[in-house]
Amino acid sequence: MMERNSSECLLKKLDEEIVLLDGAMGTMIQQHKLEEKDFRNEALADHPNPLQGNNDLLSITRPEIIEQIHTDYLEAGARILGTNTFNANRISQQDYSLEDYVEQLNRASVDVALKAASRFEQDHPGEKVWIAGAIGPTNRTCSLSPDVQNPAYRALEFDEIAETYLEQARALMDAGADLLMFETTFDTLNLKAGIYAVEKLNDLYGRRTPVMLSVTITDASGRTLSGQTLEAFYLSVMHARPLAVCINCALGAKEMRPFVEELSRICKFRVGVYPNAGLPNAMGEYDQSPGEFSGIMKEFASLGWVNLMGGCCGTTPEHIRVLKESLKDMKPRKIPEILQESSYSGLEALRITSDTGFLMIGERTNVTGSPKFKKLVLNHDFENALTVARQQVEAGANLIDINFDEALLDGVESMRHFLNLVASEPDISRVPVMIDSSKWEVLEAGLKCLQGKGVVNSISLKEGEAEFLRQAEIIRRYGAAMVVMAFDEQGQATSFEKKVSVCSRAYQLLTEQVGIPAEDIIFDPNILTLATGIDEHRRLRCGLHRSGEGNQKSVSRGESQRRGEQHFLFLPRQQPDPRSDAFGLPVPRDPGRAGHGHRQCRNAGCLSGNSCGSAGTGRRRAIQPQP
Repeated sequence: MMERNSSECLLKKLDEEIVLLDGAMGTMIQQHKLEEKDFRNEALADHPNPLQGNNDLLSITRPEIIEQIHTDYLEAGARILGTNTFNANRISQQDYSLEDYVEQLNRASVDVALKAASRFEQDHPGEKVWIAGAIGPTNRTCSLSPDVQNPAYRALEFDEIAETYLEQARALMDAGADLLMFETTFDTLNLKAGIYAVEKLNDLYGRRTPVMLSVTITDASGRTLSGQTLEAFYLSVMHARPLAVCINCALGAKEMRPFVEELSRICKFRVGVYPNAGLPNAMGEYDQSPGEFSGIMKEFASLGWVNLMGGCCGTTPEHIRVLKESLKDMKPRKIPEILQESSYSGLEALRITSDTGFLMIGERTNVTGSPKFKKLVLNHDFENALTVARQQVEAGANLIDINFDEALLDGVESMRHFLNLVASEPDISRVPVMIDSSKWEVLEAGLKCLQGKGVVNSISLKEGEAEFLRQAEIIRRYGAAMVVMAFDEQGQATSFEKKVSVCSRAYQLLTEQVGIPAEDIIFDPNILTLATGIDEHRRLRCGLHRSGEGNQKSVSRGESQRRGEQHFLFLPRQQPDPRSDAFGLPVPRDPGRAGHGHRQCRNAGCLSGNSCGSAGTGRRRAIQPQP
């Protein structure tokens, strides 16, 4: 096998020019008018299932056809070849009873692509080609139920698809692929399982596996099939640290325009786009000409939105050739300076900016704080339990905290069941979820149900550094943020000095040893254990701020009230807000008024009457559990 081209080399090229992906594989295969016999060889001669249409199988039975298609795209200008493995996974191959062929299918497809790339590089000295192991979304979804009568049912569990992806990804990389390309994502939870599988692959290899991630926006609403907006999708998968985030399939270039623009604005990675050749006609065919296709794509490039381009359904080598000609002298997108703020997502994005103010965390979906919710759950009345969650979101909750820590409940099953039900209710699942439990197995079960970027509440150092780091690393792999409590091996920190010391130690471990971004760490020092009063609150904020100097420039605050206890959530920020004081508190516009930025409350979720909190503190209550 020839020595392959590195991902670092690809990144450099993406910064120097717009790199071209290939186009559709299926379109080219259809031109050959293949029959059932073309999908069989001697080993499959007596296979009982029909095999026609299983295009991945052609890498074994008709490899010369696949190799020629790769060559045609290379000659047209493509420099990244996607392998013929879109459905070469155990789940999709079940339709043909070929589950045991997964490794063989992926290895054969990489071999064919490598042969085409090697021959092209020999004939064109100085040119480099990268082989992207193509991984499709499978034909099932983790976030949606196929049974309208049972919205909590899932035909596919997170662990099942993660293992499926791991098997395929390992076969692709072992065969010599340069990177992995998860494409046509219609359910973000499926992709998060793929990202989790890649992390396991990294453990096996002892190195990072380069990945590209591509999402499908299904219609003009700008959402995926599972309901997420583009920004919510991006926040859900950015923990993968991909080579590029792309949009492909479902739409033509014209319809894709606003979404390419949005991704270019929010993405801190390279951006790619490979649309269909327009929308399908009445016969399901794609008839947009190469000239029209490339004309629209050229505009994206001229506006500096993209680093790589290609084609999806209906595109041919001619589309890629004309596209290459239209991109002459076009410069690739420069990654913008993007302030990394604390951000979460459900079906929609929640970004914490300097103008956000206080967040409202709905905690009535918590059996330890709401007797009403607890009674509903113990009676298995999940329909009315969902109503509790809906009321909190309608009342203004920015996140909902969900807890099933009750001796009479199976916490793991209750968390899984309820989160699956929440996912079926867009008016609830549009906000991020805070998974709350004192049991690690319950927290992890909840993480496997969230397609968005949620928050784990909570972890701490009380079981020692090793367990703390292990849990934090797993949370990172699921793409969630985390609440860190002020506990260590000696118990809860009760003094000011001890709280600062514990939080500082935790922060250093998380950022330096696990690589958790500062914006994904929420400190909960539990102010109740100090004397109450604004002076103590301000002093602790100052201590946390100073303990993070060198990495943190300011501390912003959030506040929640749970089980009658007042505590503060500190969300680290990377850059200071000129409108804030040294404690991260908003500078009062009227120095003569008590408190910091105290204002009239117009939020229906505030339970404190005409104003938020008591005069002189500037506090605002979060949604509280009620009897």
